[in-house]
Amino acid sequence: MAKKNIFYAQSGGVTAVINATACGLIETAREHKKELGKVLVGRNGILGALHEELIDTSLESKANIRGLRHTPAGAFGSCRYKLKSLTEHRAEYERLIEVFAAHDIGYFFYNGGGDSQDTTLKMAQMSRELGYPLQCIGIPKTVDNDLPITDNCPGFGSVAKYVAVSIREAGLDVASMAETSTKVFVMEVMGRHAGWIAAAAGLAATEEGQAPHLILLPEVAFDQKAFLAAVNKTVKKHGFCAIVVSEGLRTASGEFVASAGLKDAFGHTQLGGVAPVIAQLIKSELGYKYHWAVCDYLQRAARHIASATDVEQAYTLGQKAIEFALQGKDRIMLTLVRKPGARYRWSVGSTALDNVANQEKTLPKHFITKDGFGITKACKDYLEPLIQGEDYPPYKKGLPQYVKLNNQLLAKKIKRHFQEKH
Repeated sequence: MAKKNIFYAQSGGVTAVINATACGLIETAREHKKELGKVLVGRNGILGALHEELIDTSLESKANIRGLRHTPAGAFGSCRYKLKSLTEHRAEYERLIEVFAAHDIGYFFYNGGGDSQDTTLKMAQMSRELGYPLQCIGIPKTVDNDLPITDNCPGFGSVAKYVAVSIREAGLDVASMAETSTKVFVMEVMGRHAGWIAAAAGLAATEEGQAPHLILLPEVAFDQKAFLAAVNKTVKKHGFCAIVVSEGLRTASGEFVASAGLKDAFGHTQLGGVAPVIAQLIKSELGYKYHWAVCDYLQRAARHIASATDVEQAYTLGQKAIEFALQGKDRIMLTLVRKPGARYRWSVGSTALDNVANQEKTLPKHFITKDGFGITKACKDYLEPLIQGEDYPPYKKGLPQYVKLNNQLLAKKIKRHFQEKH
């Protein structure tokens, strides 16, 4: 039986460890040269397949592929492109089949979040309907940690570590200046509908009075009166107030506190800055001097402070993706499974793509304190193992050294070009 090539792509917002998954997948595929062909990567996600822009990873050195493990962002380019249904855009699927057939691709691995798992599911459905043999496996990735079934998502542990460290350090800074200067600091983190990242900042507060004092979560409707009272009480008691707010904070009516009124490529609301809105509210109502910061891309790009647990899990999922494919598994997403017991242990499992495509997992109620401004011990017990360990990249002249791949494209075999429909 002829060896089939592999298609792998990165999708959605990138992370500090998504390249570690690519590293695990490519290195493991190279160990199975008797059963598998080349690993071909889509440049800029699924768009690479649609435009027949396929990166030949066999041309990359062993050292370059190994370097992916400690390199942040998406080494092959990512995208926010949502495939429509087979009935709506049949031409897209026919084009994908045409490209895969031209390059003898029999395996499809898509590395991303809920929308990306929807793409993987549609690819699996498409291959069956159009009669093309293609094994489809989703690999989880999202800093938001909002995929269901899997215990956690690669990328989240490192963001969690970053925001917890950042608010601890910023809290010390504000505390030292609070007597005559800034009394309120507001730090905005990612999380459109789920407050996992904001909650993770709560790990920094291990003693009474430590930052963060208040956490504003998307799962808790913003109550302006209660919030201002809590800020005032905190400043009176501790001399300052450090606040972490999720970008997806909503009012009781469900409206985003900070909304730019725009949509991204997946149709999600494009949020503006909620931190300055909260900070200005405090200034106008309470009169306290403030500073605010938006972590934005810094939180998800910070490979220099990545969680060793996160790196190991991301890499292992890449390995297991190949192993599961060789076992004939199809139409699944890999999952991380937390084993029972006091000591943190984990393994890799799987779930049907139907269970995770376009689904979101929010913070459970028992992870949130009764006042809505903090996290419980149960939440800390869940989060703490995910930020453990350091996995520093190599440094040179004081700066981390990251890999830049050659990303050489295969010669195109199809003469006509694909035109995107928007």
